[in-house]
Amino acid sequence: MANNYIIYQNENALYYECTYSCDNAIFLRLNDCNYFFTDGRYEIEAKKAIKNAEVLISSNILESLIEVLRKEKIKKITIDPKEWDLFAFEKLKTLSIQFEFEPDLSHKKRIKKTQEEIKLLNKAAKIGKKAFGEIALMLQNNVGLSEKELNFKAEAILREFGKRALSFEPILAINQNAAKPHAIPSNKKLKINDLILLDAGIKYKRYCSDRTRTAFFKEGFSFGKKQHFSKKKIQKAYDIVLKAQEAAIKKARSGMKAKEIDKIAREIIDKAGYGKYFVHSTGHGVGLDIHEMPYISPKIDTIIEDGMVFTIEPGIYIEGAFGIRIEDMVVMQKGKAQVLG
Repeated sequence: MANNYIIYQNENALYYECTYSCDNAIFLRLNDCNYFFTDGRYEIEAKKAIKNAEVLISSNILESLIEVLRKEKIKKITIDPKEWDLFAFEKLKTLSIQFEFEPDLSHKKRIKKTQEEIKLLNKAAKIGKKAFGEIALMLQNNVGLSEKELNFKAEAILREFGKRALSFEPILAINQNAAKPHAIPSNKKLKINDLILLDAGIKYKRYCSDRTRTAFFKEGFSFGKKQHFSKKKIQKAYDIVLKAQEAAIKKARSGMKAKEIDKIAREIIDKAGYGKYFVHSTGHGVGLDIHEMPYISPKIDTIIEDGMVFTIEPGIYIEGAFGIRIEDMVVMQKGKAQVLG
């Protein structure tokens, strides 16, 4: 980065910079001088929470930002183009400033987690894991309800455990609907011997968790990794996904490229003849956002380092039949991947 003149607008980027954010704010860094622009609705909270920036209250924060940039005679500044809509950027362009575009500016800064962040992510993962246990009990008591109804009940459990926002809307899919990686809940009703895919996460102090399990629904079932399906075709695919996931976790090393970790999982699924049914990347970073760097996919050359946190989540999806995904969050420590939670 050529200068330390930066504008952030994304809420999680703002929170990372000054431990506070709201839905109408801009953070400006001019070397050692920081400014947090927001409106009067957030004045009390912002001034109380923010210690490393001057809080400027305005009814038009974009105009106030432009005014400060003019006053300071800034000639060059860095922004993340993904954070700005066309209308706002056209306003910025009225200034005689050279804009340096740095996509994913905050994500790049946050790619390696501090020990404190790792503790928060581990806590989030532990809470999420406990919630899966409660959801398993809920399902056993609600045979005959639809996916829509079960998703609603699962979300209520997750919110109770998280005591705050969720990482994302949970995905609870049955049988054929699980073949859609981001399945929309249907009116399909739960019955004994169904396949259930659950993908869910909670936030702990704003840091996300992400976990997926696929299970055979029967009396006394759990979302553990040991699953025994009644259909051999499903069991075979499940065992392949589990083998791929465990191999990628076991063999991941700091110093590898992200695509090399993806390859570990993908080759196992490919060699088993299911390669075309693995339709997404092997994983993604997790932090303040549910999807961050590093992305564990076939084309990503990012060098994996200690302190990075990401998911390992291979899957097999056969349209009209079933879908299987197994996911854990890992942190790279002492050169190896350790499962969080």
